[in-house]
Amino acid sequence: MKSIRISQLLEDQGHDLRLTLMAGTQGLKRTVDSSRIQKPGLALAGFTEHLHPHRVQVFGNTEISYLATLPEDAQHASLAKLFSEEDLACVVVTKALDVPRALVDACEAAGLALMKTPLLSSEFIQRVQNFLEDALTESSSLHGVLMDVFGVGILLLGKSGIGKSEIALDLVMRGHRLVADDIVDVTRRKGAVYGAGNPVIKHHMEIRGLGIINIKDLFGVSAVREQKKIELVIELQEWDPHQEYDRLGVEDKHLQIVGVDIPLSVVPVRPGRNMATIVEVAARNQLLKLQGHHSAREFAERLNRAIAQGAMRRTLGEEVE
Repeated sequence: MKSIRISQLLEDQGHDLRLTLMAGTQGLKRTVDSSRIQKPGLALAGFTEHLHPHRVQVFGNTEISYLATLPEDAQHASLAKLFSEEDLACVVVTKALDVPRALVDACEAAGLALMKTPLLSSEFIQRVQNFLEDALTESSSLHGVLMDVFGVGILLLGKSGIGKSEIALDLVMRGHRLVADDIVDVTRRKGAVYGAGNPVIKHHMEIRGLGIINIKDLFGVSAVREQKKIELVIELQEWDPHQEYDRLGVEDKHLQIVGVDIPLSVVPVRPGRNMATIVEVAARNQLLKLQGHHSAREFAERLNRAIAQGAMRRTLGEEVE
């Protein structure tokens, strides 16, 4: 399971968490492996049965107000019990509330990072969940080209020089959108795989003989997009006359990317084949499959019925004779 250090919460700049470290510097080395957040109201009162390890603990107005109702020794006892139950990730006090001295002492004693934010609890929870979902998703990089064709995210794979970028350029000329060329950064989110361009080279494409071109500058913002869900992989292979290729498409193939199976089509490349048109048709066919229409299987079923009916007629004819 992927995890991140608590220190990364303080370092984040993209989600505007506005965190300030108040105590427990040694706790910055702890890890968090879940995007779910916990408010330990009941746990402070002694009910720790559903306290989960490695989660961010948010102390809002309810928790701080409850602590204020307790004598100082009771505050220390309650917090000591809470922080001894599980290997918690960290503690965040929201709404810029005054941090009780007992909470500071308890976090220092437990080696637990204590942070503070001016955000309301609801707003902070939403932002930190988004941050953790992004940080904890499984990710990787692939050598290929990702296109948005008729709204279908198509990942083109194949060895260097086979023509992936040229096919992508032809598709852009036809009005489709480039997501990434050469390096595709992929992440898994909620059972799906999303691809995006590497920040250094996104919107750029290498065309042998021309060099590096900027698709966004040449064709406008409508020719590119930042990320796209990958719904189909097309692997380009050099045509081999001695190899048999799937001519019916009845059996579905898949390629596993960051633990998710993505539909795969292996397409041979040779002079005279209009590859951009083939990719467009593959996108349309994938849209049909997503709507429950599998053209190849429907054709095979009709063919089998016709063969069966023909065999039955021949059998009946022989019986009559």
